[in-house]
This record gives sequence, C-alpha cells and structure tokens, in this order.
Amino acid sequence: MPGAPDESASPTLRLNKALSQAGICSRRRADELVLAGKVVVNGVLVHEPGQKIDPNRDIVVVDGKKVEFLPRKTHLYLLFHKPVQTVTTAFDPQGRPTVFDLLPSGLRRPGLFTVGRLDYFSEGLLLFTDDGDLVHRLTHPSTHVPKIYRVIVRGEVAGDKLAAMRGGMRLAEGEKLAPVEVSVLATDRDHLPGSRTVLEMRLIQGVNRQIRRMCRDLGLTVLRLVRTRQGPISLGDLPRGEVRPLTAAEVAALRAAAGLAGTGAKPARKSGTDALPARCEPKSGQALSTRKAGSSDKTYTKRYEKKKTERHRNV
Repeated sequence: MPGAPDESASPTLRLNKALSQAGICSRRRADELVLAGKVVVNGVLVHEPGQKIDPNRDIVVVDGKKVEFLPRKTHLYLLFHKPVQTVTTAFDPQGRPTVFDLLPSGLRRPGLFTVGRLDYFSEGLLLFTDDGDLVHRLTHPSTHVPKIYRVIVRGEVAGDKLAAMRGGMRLAEGEKLAPVEVSVLATDRDHLPGSRTVLEMRLIQGVNRQIRRMCRDLGLTVLRLVRTRQGPISLGDLPRGEVRPLTAAEVAALRAAAGLAGTGAKPARKSGTDALPARCEPKSGQALSTRKAGSSDKTYTKRYEKKKTERHRNV
C-alpha cells in the first residue's frame, strides 16, 4: 500500500507476507489459515495474521508442518499462452490437464503461483511468478490493473448491449460490475451458420467469469475468449502453449503498475542454483518450448484444440 513502511529494511515480516514469500500460500489464504487456528509460532497458537515474525529465528508451523524460510536471490516471472481445455491450478481432481503440467520441469519451482486465473475454455495471457508481493497486489480487489480480452460472440451486438456493459451491469446473481470499456473490432455477416462479432473488452475487476456472465445476461453466446494483455504485459505473438521469461523492463513495468516501489528482485538468470536449465535458457525474446520431445504441431493441436463445434457446445 502507498505510504506503508518498508519492511525490507527490517528482519521482521508480517506473518501472512512471510508465508507468501516462502511459497506456502497466498497472503489471503495465510490470513484464513491463521484465523482457522492452523498456524503456530514458537509453540504458541497465532490469532493475528499481521503478527510480525523473524523468518531467520522464529519457528513457524502451518497445519502441523514446519515452514522452511529459505533465502531466494532471484524471483521467476513467466508469460504463458494458456490453451483452451486446461485448468488454472496445480492439480485437478477430475484429471484434466493443468497449466502447470505444460510448464517445462525446470520451471516448476516451489511457491510458483499464477497471477489470477483463466477458465477452462478461455485462453491467452497468463502470468506465473513466485514474487508473493506482486501476486498479492495484482490480485487484490483494490488494485485496478487493466486486463484486455478479445471476445468472439455469435450474432451481431446491438448498441443497447454495448451501452449496458459500458454503464456497469448488475449480474443476474446481484453482483454490481464496474463499467467495461468495450468496442466492436469486426462483424462477420458472411460466416456460416450465422454471423459473429469480434469485441475487445477492457476490465479492471477480478470478478469470476465476468465476461461470460455479462454475455449470458445479455443473450450473447461466447465462441472464443482470449486475454491479450495484463497491465503493461502483452501476449504478442507468443505461440499457444508456449512460455517465456519476462524481461527486466517488463518486470519493472509490471511492479510499477501494481504500485510496488523499485523493480524487485531481478528475473532469474543463468547463475547459481536458481538458474534456468541449459535446455530451457532461451535466446532473447524466444519462447521456452512446453511440448514433449518428438511431438509435432499436429499432435499438439489435436490434443489442445478440439473441433470448434465441440468447443462451442461446451461454452
């Protein structure tokens, strides 16, 4: 928060922040664990998520397991192009492929989080990082870092529906939305079996499935939903299913957009134990391949892109 004291100058940290930096969970989840009576510091049950601790001296136990506060010289910041029919979680009880499954094994380090989510049938820009401060700020409701989406819907979109989105809708469930910047990029009247419209939407909220729920309430069927930008970070021409590290300039811009002072830790480089494996070290601007050796573009496409008719039926 602006004006908050700089905790980096002191060996003590707020308990929720320390747990986040250790890769145990997000700050919000840490608060929940403390309030549920699952966190013990130096043998004493803790009731305040904001309690200060010294990670170098204090013994912290979460849900019966001791927390190891290991120093980390570098953070990892990744841009991933999420394909459809993958879930934004580390594990799926239904056995569906997850976004973590698609990361090269050398990048799957403890404490790596996604910055927000994309639902199963959505695709596009998804950020990964183990920078707990950045995840907290970018996902906090008070931080309005814009996200831009390209949305293809069935049929033409009348002016009153655009006006409803721009004015701030109230969803059928009663949730009031902030105004959405929306524009029509193209209308294809010759498409069979019916016309379709390409929209661009700019959102500042993190409401679950906001675009799909807005379109549902307006009688619009979403055919495709792609996130193309988050704050200063653009998806660009990164191929579907590929991942690349953010540049130092991108990290600095993202942290600034989140209201964090300074540039934070430098992105992981080829040095020390946190270096990327040689097989994962890209040339400048080059994506890291997430495909298994020997798999072709055809195989990859067949696995992650079902026929349009099937995808539309499940939207």
